[in-house]
Amino acid sequence: MWRPDRSNKKPLYQQIVEYMERRISYAELPPGSILPSERKLAEQLGVNRSTVIQAYEELRASGLVESTVGSGTYVSRTKWGISPKQTPNWRQYTEGGTFLPNLPLMRRIREVTQNDPSVINMASGELSSDLFPNEMISDLLQEQRFQEHLGYDDPQGYDLLRKSLVHTLKEYNGINTMESSILITSGSQQSLYLITQCLLSPGDAVAIEDPSYCYSLPMFQSAGLRIFRLPVRDDGIDPDDLIQLYRQHRIRMVFVNPNYQNPTGTILREDKRRRLLQVATDLRVPIVEDDPFSLTSFSGTIPASLKSMDTDGIVLYIGSLSKVAASGLRIGWMIAPQSVIGRLTDARQQMDFGLSIVSQWVAERLLTSEHFDRHIIHLRQALDLKQKMMARSIQDTMQEKVTFTPPQGGLNLWCKINQPIDDTRLLEESIKRGVVFVPGSVYGSEPGFVRFSFAKPKLDEIPLGIRAFSDALEVFHK
Repeated sequence: MWRPDRSNKKPLYQQIVEYMERRISYAELPPGSILPSERKLAEQLGVNRSTVIQAYEELRASGLVESTVGSGTYVSRTKWGISPKQTPNWRQYTEGGTFLPNLPLMRRIREVTQNDPSVINMASGELSSDLFPNEMISDLLQEQRFQEHLGYDDPQGYDLLRKSLVHTLKEYNGINTMESSILITSGSQQSLYLITQCLLSPGDAVAIEDPSYCYSLPMFQSAGLRIFRLPVRDDGIDPDDLIQLYRQHRIRMVFVNPNYQNPTGTILREDKRRRLLQVATDLRVPIVEDDPFSLTSFSGTIPASLKSMDTDGIVLYIGSLSKVAASGLRIGWMIAPQSVIGRLTDARQQMDFGLSIVSQWVAERLLTSEHFDRHIIHLRQALDLKQKMMARSIQDTMQEKVTFTPPQGGLNLWCKINQPIDDTRLLEESIKRGVVFVPGSVYGSEPGFVRFSFAKPKLDEIPLGIRAFSDALEVFHK
């Protein structure tokens, strides 16, 4: 986001005026557009509120913006003869369509993390920069020149990457598959999007874990799906709950995250895995297994995936490099019956003609590197250390106020606050103190839960972030 240049001799308020003038003249802010409040804009730009007040006063004096009590400040509808009739009603368009925006709390978290680099980010499900394999990728690029065709690639994905994934998934996850049954996607969310848009229809009933990361994705509601809950216990969901839901609602598909479940960090017990596969097979209900975290197992023992136990072809398996290597590569994959892969490949070709061959080539080099296993071992150790630091910090600062069960892998710590709280107010109080997290209600839970990610903050930031959160929680005792 643009910010005024403090090294520039021009006054900060004048830089803001010129910036706003450019946005208005370029029609980025059409007539009638509501502008941020003085306080809000000051926070976004990192300046004093008085600086924004001075800038708005000059913009009002020039006639570019107007202010009305109760309505705020907005771009003038009459300056330079501009008429609302000459400009589309963009607000009407942005509020239309069938694809819903992110949840308000998620938009607020994104706004804070994008505009304030000093905030301690315990909300993002992303690795910290020091855990990315930058040096390894740099060495790979120097060892072998990129010589692939730069035209459109196979929309199903780079052939060599899919072949390499066959071996990687067998070695790490015990999954037997073929490259023809793999679709390369731009991360797990594109896989979920393709499934909800192409394999299901509006009005279909689906079962989702409760709580679940899926609740934070409006794509399910955008697809017109009816969502029903499978409560997550200490050892995962109860497969027999699926039977009850099917009898009541004719469930068409079930979405699960069995290994280090997001957000709870739980592992679906092995006998429950076998029972879930049996129930789904009997009901002929496909299972979508989202498995982004299994390689992060702190002990090094990777829990068996449902797909590795699937003998009836009932599991659609989703994975990615985002949580274990590099989210910026945007490389994910789906394993499914070839008829499903063909349908989804056709759909993704309509969307983007396939992924960048460059990122797929890098991903293939990374997976086949002799150093990839070393990276995974280092990642596990670093995440385990961060998780222990977070758990210790919570125990030291909040003791009986917060309870949790330390996970055995993954990126997140799921905590229950042992007092009544308001999710939105707690988040805002924490933001004031320089830390962000994700309220549990985003994932469909009742109020009183929070998800802390220990992957994104640096190790020495974790105690500071937990202390800031503890201070915010103290507000509810006053």
